[in-house]
Parts: sequence; structure tokens; C-alpha cells
Amino acid sequence: MNYASVSRRWPVWISAALCFATASDSAPAPNASDLPGMQATPSWLFPLNPPSAGEKVIHPATPLHLPSSRLEFTEAQLSDLFSAPDWHPETHSSMPHIVQHGRAPGTYACGYCHLPGGEGRPENAALAGLPAAYIVQQVADIKSGARRSAWHGSPFRPVDLMRDVAANAEAADVVAAAEYFAAQTLRPRVTVIERKRIPRLRVMGWVYVIDPRGGQEALGQRLLEWAPDFTRHERRDAEMRYVAFVPPGSVNRGREIATTVRRGLTQPCTGCHGEHLQGMGLVPPLAGRSPTYLLRQLMAFKTGDRAGVAGAPMQAVAAELQIPDMIAVAAYAAAQ
Repeated sequence: MNYASVSRRWPVWISAALCFATASDSAPAPNASDLPGMQATPSWLFPLNPPSAGEKVIHPATPLHLPSSRLEFTEAQLSDLFSAPDWHPETHSSMPHIVQHGRAPGTYACGYCHLPGGEGRPENAALAGLPAAYIVQQVADIKSGARRSAWHGSPFRPVDLMRDVAANAEAADVVAAAEYFAAQTLRPRVTVIERKRIPRLRVMGWVYVIDPRGGQEALGQRLLEWAPDFTRHERRDAEMRYVAFVPPGSVNRGREIATTVRRGLTQPCTGCHGEHLQGMGLVPPLAGRSPTYLLRQLMAFKTGDRAGVAGAPMQAVAAELQIPDMIAVAAYAAAQ
């Protein structure tokens, strides 16, 4: 079955994907960082893009399209870090120069990775609707090293690109980008599904996709967010929805953790982030954002890699959470 062709027919596609299986089931063996009691960042949380496996090569000048847009871009344009492909200009306000084009040579277009409307993707932050002052502070923390990734293994390009931008961006550009993204409305685009077994996945382009070999694998204590149509993902389509598989019971467990005081903490998640996790003042909203991204941030607080002054309260919270707890909280927030 061609999953890309049915991904837009959502109920049909979900049924097909969940039934996708063959007799050759397989589950990846856990590495040391995935085992209970280990505090290292799990490798499955940072899918590393593998070397090219014979994917179809497109001529850089060939016009490319999306089913939801009247516009077209070439492969060369879609690969230009200094020009954010804007398939849906009607869905957001006019981008400032720094968001649309960046500033060569070291400050890439903010809208290239985070998308023109700030929707983000599983490998980076959704910036739409975040407080402008919060965005400015996070860029400053990345530049100073107070905010780092919890992943210290092989290079993870989305993190490396953001570090380069933070190191090179001018203060006025950071403010302009922050004010722009703060004024945009987040359009959540992830569906959270609880399952014990899932279609077998593989990594392409820093994200999970269906493995063409078929089969199933045990999800275990993981959160795997994946692209149902890799072509639309690669062409940076802000209209495409992602799917996050989480263990059974995760959303209800996350609700309990997020809304009740536990283990001596002074208040639950909702005490700072708002009753429905929509944010309060300079405290960022969590609702409807990528659960993969949220989980990575919880891990960074737990490992001490996010050590900025504003992150101190979160370090105390994350210290009390194990990976299944963090998965649950991220799943609950994303499902709001």
C-alpha cells in the first residue's frame, strides 16, 4: 500500500497504518541508555539521518509541488538555508527578512527550520505563540552554552544549525524574529496514538518513517513521532500532520502528573504552564506542540544540559521524573 497517497484521508490511513504488518516481526535491541535506571539520553529520541540508501535523486531545477499549495519550488530552492520555502503564505503574517532569508554568512533563515508560520517539525521547536521575551532568552542561553542538547553522541544537524544561528545572529534580528513568531497562532499538527506494537519504522531525514520492508516492532517505553508522507516532510509542508506512538495509558498518566502535586514538589505542571498548558506570562505554552521536542527538553533539564536561570524550576521537576513519566507528560501536552 502507498501510505503517502492515503495520508490525507486520515481515518482510512490510521486504520491502514495500525494494521501494517507481516510475519517477520522485529524489535530493535535496547542499548545501554535505554535500560531501566540508566540516566543517559536514549538514542531513539534523536534519530540520526543515515547515509543515502539509494533514494531517488531529483534534478535541482525541477519544479516541485504540494497537493495543498498552488506554488512551486525547485529542489535547489528547498535546500537553500537562506530562503524559507513558503508554501502557504496566506496562513501567517508577512515575514521579516531574518525569518525569510536570514543574514549570510552565518545566520540561516529562521523560517527554514521552524517553517514560515512557526509550526516547527519533530526535530525542532514550534515557535508560534511563544512569548517573544522567552524566545530571546533561549537564543541567548544557546549562545552562552547555558542551554544545550541532552544528546552528546554523533552530530545532530538540527541542533548544530541552531547553535550556529545563536552564535551569529545580531540582537536586533533575534528580537524581530521573536516578535514575529510570538504573533503567530500555533496550528497543532500531531496525532498521539497509544499502542504496544507499531509498524516497523526507520530513520530518514532526522525523522521516523514507515519501513518499506513491513513488519511490526514493540514500542516498549519509547515515544516515536513519525512522518506519514516523507515527501511532504522533506518539502517542508506545514499542512502535513505527524503521528506520535506512545505506550498505552500515557495520556491519562501524563494528565495525572501534570495536574497533581507529587513527590514533594510545590505545584504541578499546570501551576506554571496554565490549566490547559496554554502558558502563563513568560512561561511557555506546551499544549499541541511536538511531543518529541517536549521530551527532549525534559531530558535536557534532567541531565542538566538546560541550565539557564529560567530553567532552574524545571530541573527540580525533571529530577523527579523517569523516562516513562516524561513520555507521559509529553504525550498529554501534545494531545491538548
